[in-house]
Amino acid sequence: MTPKVHRISHGIAATLALSLLAGCQIAPKQMTDLEIAAYSEDKLARVTQDQEPITGQITLYDAMARALKYNLDYKVEIMNRQLANKNLRLKSYAMLPKVVANGGWADRDNSAASYSQTLFAGVRSVDPTFSKEQGKFAGDVTFSWHILDFGLSYIRAQQAADEALIAEERKRKIINKIVEDVRTAYWRAVSADRLLEGFHKLRHRTERALAQSKRILKAGQTSPVSALTYQRELVDIKRQIHRLERELKTSKIQLAALMNVSPGSKYSLHIPKRRLTDLAIKASGDEMLRVALEKRPELREVGYQERINVKEAKAALLEILPGASVYAGLNLDTNDFLFNSNWVSYGAKVGWNLMKVFTYPARKGAVDAKQEVLDQRALATTMAIMTQVYVSRARYKYLYQSAQTAAEYYQVQRKLKAQIDASVRAGVASEQTRIREEMNTLVAAVQFDVAYADLQNAFAAVYAAVGSDPYDQNISTDMSVSELSAVLKKTWRDRGDSHL
Repeated sequence: MTPKVHRISHGIAATLALSLLAGCQIAPKQMTDLEIAAYSEDKLARVTQDQEPITGQITLYDAMARALKYNLDYKVEIMNRQLANKNLRLKSYAMLPKVVANGGWADRDNSAASYSQTLFAGVRSVDPTFSKEQGKFAGDVTFSWHILDFGLSYIRAQQAADEALIAEERKRKIINKIVEDVRTAYWRAVSADRLLEGFHKLRHRTERALAQSKRILKAGQTSPVSALTYQRELVDIKRQIHRLERELKTSKIQLAALMNVSPGSKYSLHIPKRRLTDLAIKASGDEMLRVALEKRPELREVGYQERINVKEAKAALLEILPGASVYAGLNLDTNDFLFNSNWVSYGAKVGWNLMKVFTYPARKGAVDAKQEVLDQRALATTMAIMTQVYVSRARYKYLYQSAQTAAEYYQVQRKLKAQIDASVRAGVASEQTRIREEMNTLVAAVQFDVAYADLQNAFAAVYAAVGSDPYDQNISTDMSVSELSAVLKKTWRDRGDSHL
């Protein structure tokens, strides 16, 4: 080996050693405080950006529209659907033949000369000869198509298409869940707007009555037992007020989160009347069951998974077959010693991975086992859907009766409070009795509102169990809130919700 070649070899070896050493020294690098702060600020600024401002009172269907347009969980599912579509497009491209272009320049510091020797006599040539230039350019464009790869790519593209449909069904499922949650949170938030002012006034009156009772007890103007009993009742009323206020206030925060409104933002709700006659389920149980088995996203998802598994069995079978490929290419070489410096090459190849033949039974067994699992899952899902349809209808009927009872109780309590108010004005009843009945009236109002909110939730749950989309026509998040609200309102009015 010449000194020059020796130095070059050492240089290459040193370079490789340094590269390997640098690769082995990579360590985890935490984000700095500035990077974390910038990252957090970016997400905080973007979480509610580009949203229509809230300009008036929000109706139920405005709330649903804002949730469909801005809810981040729904946006994640939309992105997953778009990702599945892009994966499908990528898988489809894999079916195309390969067209590969290569080009390169090669040079050396001396000629590639060599001696030659006769085969039998062993006579060596006197002068060395060469048939390649020291520097040359060579390139080619080759078209190739592997028939087996095409078949597998076609199957993988079909599976990707089913995966995209599964993503669509998951998106439908999250839509139904969001709409159901919005309906419940909206009616509870309406209760908060309707009742919190009354709770605020009652709490102040209770605190004044409690302070007065303590002054009377301290002055010795009443017996300790009577005064403390009265105080205990007042403290219990305060405790109930705090509990109910907490439950009602959180409902408006939950509704804001569903609409992707920043926590703490001020907004007002349209306060509709609560009429039980505004809700009516028109379809029978058998009709709903038939529709549910056709539309529920969970059952459709299992069906698509079964199709994917059937295609996996076809893919396993294709992989054990011999593969054939054809190719053709245009070639160019600037070596002046070549008689033909450009030419067309073509040919065909056949290959067979024999190991695939031995692994096929195991793969086929795994595919068959998965098919059995999916079939049983489909049966279990069918039973679950049937149960949910009938349970949701039974729950709706039960909550309808509960709401009726709560409404009757509330009306009786209001009449009783009116009688107590008249008795207090006439000097027949005490202020303590009035406070107690005011509290009972507010509690009855809350119970009616909660029962009505539960009924509204049960109404939405019936259609969620059926698998019906919350809208009857194609919608887009590019539509305005008012346009989405109008579509939703029409759909739910046709289904029996006419409260607005």
